[in-house]
This record gives sequence, structure tokens and C-alpha cells, in this order.
Amino acid sequence: MNFPENLRYTKDHEWIRVEGGTGTVGITEYAQGELGDVVFVELPAIAKQVKQGESFGTIEAVKAVSDLFAPISGEVIEVNTELEKAPELVNKEPYGKGWIIKLKLINKDELNNLLDSKAYRDLIGK
Repeated sequence: MNFPENLRYTKDHEWIRVEGGTGTVGITEYAQGELGDVVFVELPAIAKQVKQGESFGTIEAVKAVSDLFAPISGEVIEVNTELEKAPELVNKEPYGKGWIIKLKLINKDELNNLLDSKAYRDLIGK
């Protein structure tokens, strides 16, 4: 199982990759494996304000429907519209083409509330 070192993780199995003032968000390889085959991703509207820890959408798989939680507060500046046609990208490339949203970060200090790769591995027992 892959846990990229350049990402930060939530206890709810989302990840964020920060580049400048933007954060790209998705779900972890572990999460997509637990969910099974993803069949639908509910994407938020552009310009939606999200708060750290609050739901910004849902992900539907064969096994379950789960909320998606914002790893950090921000404004949605882009959504991965490819997921509308090919939600299975979340399964195939959770850290690449399966990303879900991009946020304009409001408070980078909130990154301190997230887990690094080792802490996330410890959380899930891997």
C-alpha cells in the first residue's frame, strides 16, 4: 500500500497535497480499497467555502456511501469533472488522476492538525 510522504492525511482517510496556496484533495489508497469499486462522486460547487473536518460531498461505492471531509478550510477552486464520467479513477489512481477537489487555502496553520505519512500508517495499522 502506498502512503506518499509529500501528503498530509486526515483520520477520515482524505489526503491533501499543498502547492503554494492551493491544496489538492482526494481519498487514500486505503480508503478506496475499503470502499470497493467507486461508482459515483458527488462534487461540490466551485466557490463553495469548506471548513476543516466538515463534509464537502459524498463518494458512493458498491459497498457503501461515505461522506468526504475537508482536510483544511478553503474555497473550492476546481473539481475533478473526469470523475463524473469515470469515477473508477479514484480506485485506479487515488493519488493521481483520482483527485477530487482543489482548494484555495484559508489557514495553512490547519495543516498542523493533519497526520504525516508515518502517523497515518500507524492509524490504520499498516
